[in-house]
Amino acid sequence: MTRHPRIPARLLAATTAVILVTGLLAGGLASAAGPTVGLGTTTSFSVLAGSGITNTGPSVINGNIGSFPTTSITGFPPGLVNGTNHAGDAVTQGAKADLTTAYNDAAGRTPVTTVPTELGGTTLVAGVYGSAAGTFGITGTVTLNGQGDPNAVFVFKTASTLITATGSSVSLIGSAQACNVFWQVGSSATLGGSTSFKGTILALTSITLVTGATIEGRALARNGAVTLDTNTINAPSCAAAPTAAPTATATPSASPAPTTAPTATPGIVAPIATATPSPAPRTISTLPSTSTADFETVPAWIFLLLLGALVPLAFLFRGQDRRMREHREI
Repeated sequence: MTRHPRIPARLLAATTAVILVTGLLAGGLASAAGPTVGLGTTTSFSVLAGSGITNTGPSVINGNIGSFPTTSITGFPPGLVNGTNHAGDAVTQGAKADLTTAYNDAAGRTPVTTVPTELGGTTLVAGVYGSAAGTFGITGTVTLNGQGDPNAVFVFKTASTLITATGSSVSLIGSAQACNVFWQVGSSATLGGSTSFKGTILALTSITLVTGATIEGRALARNGAVTLDTNTINAPSCAAAPTAAPTATATPSASPAPTTAPTATPGIVAPIATATPSPAPRTISTLPSTSTADFETVPAWIFLLLLGALVPLAFLFRGQDRRMREHREI
C-alpha cells in the first residue's frame, strides 16, 4: 500500500489564509465605489430649500431653484438664475420629495469608515466616511482621488454640521467627478468665504454660503433656508467614461484588368499576354489589448499584503519538500 505524505496543518492553514485574504480584498474593492446617490428630479436644481432662499449680491446660479413649503425667494436680481425659478410649484414639490429619498439613501450607506473631524490636508479614495465627532470641518484642502475611475462615489455623513474655513477647497483628482460626491449633513452647512467646494450638500436644516464661496454641485436643504452672498453654483453632470475607438479594417483594392494581347503581325509570332493575378485580399483584424486601467486603480498596499502572505507559504512548501526527500532517503 502506497503511503502519501500528509499536508502539514500549518501549510493548510497558510494556504487557507491566503485564499481568505484575497477574497476579502476583492470584496472590499468591489464595494468601495458603490452606486451613486440617486437624486431623481432634484438633479436639475442647483438650490433647493424648505423655508426660502435669500441672496445678496451678483450671485450666479447655473441650474433651477425652488423652495417649499415656504416659497419666499428674494435677491434675484441682482442674482442671476440660468435656469428656472420654480418657487413652490409642483416641480419643486416633487424635487423636495426626491431630496428626502436621496438624503435617507446617503444617511443609510454602509460600511462607514470613521475619520477625524478635520478633513483638510487629507487625501481620500472612494467610499463612505463618517465623522468621529459627528461634525466635519475643512481647513485647507481635502483631496478626493477617484484612482482612474470616473464612477468613483464619495459619501460623507455627519450627524451635525459641515463647516469650511475661509479659502478652503475640495480638490478632485484621478478622474473623480463632482456629480459623484455627496455630503449628508445632519443639521446645517456653512461654507466660508472664497471656499471652492465640490459635491452635492444634502442638509437636514439650512445651508449658508459666505461671500465668494463657490460650489460645483448643489445646495439642497430639506427643512431650512439657503442663504447666498455673491456666490456661483454650477449643477454638475457626469461625463461618460471614454470608450475605445473602433479598429479600422483594411479595404482590399480592386484587381487590375487583364492586359489585352497585341494584334499579330504576319511573319511575327506575338507573345500571348497573361493577366497578372492579384493577391487575395486580407482582412486585417486587431485583437483588443488588455487594459491596465483596472490594475492601476488597485492600491499598492494590497499587492504588498498578498506578497507578505505568499512568502511564508513558499518557505513552508520548501520545508515540506526537504522533509519528503529525507523520508525517501531513509
